Amino acid sequence: MRYKIHRADLGCLDTQMALTRLQKQCLPYDKPATTTFGYWWLVHSEDGVPVAFAGLVPSQRWSDCGYLCRAGVLPTHRGQGIQKKLIRVRIRQARALGWNWLVTDTNDNPASANSLIARGFKMFDPTKPWGADKTLYWRFKL
Repeated sequence: MRYKIHRADLGCLDTQMALTRLQKQCLPYDKPATTTFGYWWLVHSEDGVPVAFAGLVPSQRWSDCGYLCRAGVLPTHRGQGIQKKLIRVRIRQARALGWNWLVTDTNDNPASANSLIARGFKMFDPTKPWGADKTLYWRFKL
């Protein structure tokens, strides 16, 4: 199946609803992130149905850094390399913004960790961790 990645129009109510709906479907135990800030992407299947999403926001801790804040792929579309493509799109955006680093975290999600590793992210121990006890932290030098 072929997929199309589109930069989300954050001013569009339909886009906001699609991002919130996808977050709830892909990450049912998490509170949806605010999608009116930063940079967001939607992935559509061949028939135009949104099947994945990803976000990138400026880091709240470092001035030259972005945070991969959220991403998800519907279960029926996992294993197609969509997550890796979404990481690549966000790396390109961060470079265009002139940032030097990207950071993110995972918690009990080997598939996401493996996608980050495949794109060159390395684990690190932040001096002030921001996640739960077993959170893994990742960074990427742009």
